[in-house]
Amino acid sequence: MKQIWVNSIPYNKDIITTSLENGATGVLIENKDIKKVRELGRIMVISDKDGDLKIGKDVHIIEIKNKQDEEQAAAMSKRSIVIVKTTDWTIIPLENLIAQGGEIFASVSSEKEALTALEVLEKGVAGILIDQKDPKKVRKILTSAMSFSSEKYSLEEVVIKSVEPLGLSDRVCIDTTTNMKKGEGMLTGNSASCLFLVHSESIDNPYVEARPFRVNAGAVHAYILTPGNKTRYLSELKSGNSVLIVNQKGETFISYVGRVKIEKRPMLLVNAAEQKGDKDYSVVLQNAETIRLTRKNGTPVSVVHLKKGDKVLAYIETQGRHFGVKIQETITEN
Repeated sequence: MKQIWVNSIPYNKDIITTSLENGATGVLIENKDIKKVRELGRIMVISDKDGDLKIGKDVHIIEIKNKQDEEQAAAMSKRSIVIVKTTDWTIIPLENLIAQGGEIFASVSSEKEALTALEVLEKGVAGILIDQKDPKKVRKILTSAMSFSSEKYSLEEVVIKSVEPLGLSDRVCIDTTTNMKKGEGMLTGNSASCLFLVHSESIDNPYVEARPFRVNAGAVHAYILTPGNKTRYLSELKSGNSVLIVNQKGETFISYVGRVKIEKRPMLLVNAAEQKGDKDYSVVLQNAETIRLTRKNGTPVSVVHLKKGDKVLAYIETQGRHFGVKIQETITEN
């Protein structure tokens, strides 16, 4: 996820409040105002002396006026965060800086500038600094930037081959701090090469009240996709961990674990295959009517009603993973 900071120099309480309420990841303030910010809420502070990140050490601000400034910014971005700004912004210098790697942030004052910076070279800057004194405009930029910077995954349909009972196993329920709706859930699976979209328990049914904050995600050994395109084992999750909520379009947002429940329950092995190709995949899920996978249109389908030939959504990737991070290595998981 991209870093989205807001400039509140000189100190502006409305700007700080807007930043806290709309998901900013940091605020740029003067050292003398840190206590005021801490009294309003917890957020990363970028300042010149006592900040979480220190200007002149962890963060440098460079105004791009010429090629020499551009070269200086590129060099410094290899060892610290560099916020680049200009009085006459064009897309070319930003492309040059991003192409050279490094931690480049762009100073922006409008929604258009923010979105342009976030999508340059289909990669975008590492973050933006919103330099705008109107709290309403700050809110609008934050809303657009947060939506744009969310991760998106290309989901595809896999075909169900069989569903087999496994008996009692340890399964993991993830209760999040967010209510989910139809089409939303989490990506889990027996291998990192195929993660199934397990639907949230947001659907009313005759057996139990809907729990839209919950995903009954599978057995303790399973992988789950987490923010930053990383995976973790379901058994590792704890209160406060960030998790990725995904919908049928592959759009995502971040939520947080409020509680994890691991209990012994009867389980099912769901086997599926690619529509085109010969690769097989699987996921172990609880044997219960309330546990659902997701169809292409976002409609949930209960695992107890799955039959051979049904199609459900999954995220398929070819790279292996080591400690949850993608690597260029051949790894086979069956």
